[in-house]
Amino acid sequence: MTERSNEQWVDDLAAPGEAQEIALGDLRAIVLRGLPYALSKWLTPSDPEFESLSEEVAQDTLLRVLESLHTFEGRSKFTTWVHKIAVRIALTELRRKRWRDVSLDELTENAPGQGPLGVLTAHVAGPEVVAEQSDMIAHLQRVISEKLTEKQREALIATRIHGMPMEEVARRMGTNRNALYKLLHDARLRLKTGLEEGGLSPEDVMAAFEAG
Repeated sequence: MTERSNEQWVDDLAAPGEAQEIALGDLRAIVLRGLPYALSKWLTPSDPEFESLSEEVAQDTLLRVLESLHTFEGRSKFTTWVHKIAVRIALTELRRKRWRDVSLDELTENAPGQGPLGVLTAHVAGPEVVAEQSDMIAHLQRVISEKLTEKQREALIATRIHGMPMEEVARRMGTNRNALYKLLHDARLRLKTGLEEGGLSPEDVMAAFEAG
C-alpha cells in the first residue's frame, strides 16, 4: 500500500484515472482494517452481520469521501478524516437496523435503566464522565417527558435518537414528511427551552457525550 501525504491523497482521488482507482483501493483497505476496533462497542467481527455491514460501510464511505473531498481542510491526517466518516456511516446503519422490527411504542419506552437515551452513553468513558452523562440523560428525559407532546416525543426519539428514517416515521405516524418536519421543529424548540430552564444548552449536552 502506498504511503501518501494529505495532499497526495486529495490529488490522487480528485481526478478519475488509474491513480484514483489505486487510491480508492488503498482507502477501502484502510477503512475495512479500522472498522473492527471502531465498532467493537456495538458489533464484533464474529457477528454474522459484521462482514456485510463492513462492505456496505466501506463502499458508502468511498462515495462520501469523493463527494466531500473539497471540504477536507487538512487539519488532521486524511485517513483520520475518512475514518470518522466511516464510523458515522456505520453507526447510522446500525441504528437503522435496530428499528426495523421495533414499534414506535417500544422506541419511546422509558423503563428504568433502559430509556431511549441510554444509547448515547459512551461505554468506554471514565467514571466521572459516565456520571455526568447519566445526569444529562436524566435531565433530558425529564424535559422530553414534561415539555413535549406525545407525538413530539415519538417523532424526536425515533428520528434523532434511534435513527429511523423520516419517511418511515411519517408512515408509521400516519402523516407526511412536511408535517413531520414541522413537528420536529416545534419539538426541538421546546427541548431547547427546557434545557435552558435547567441552565443547560444543547452544546453543553453534546460536549458531555463527546467527552467519551
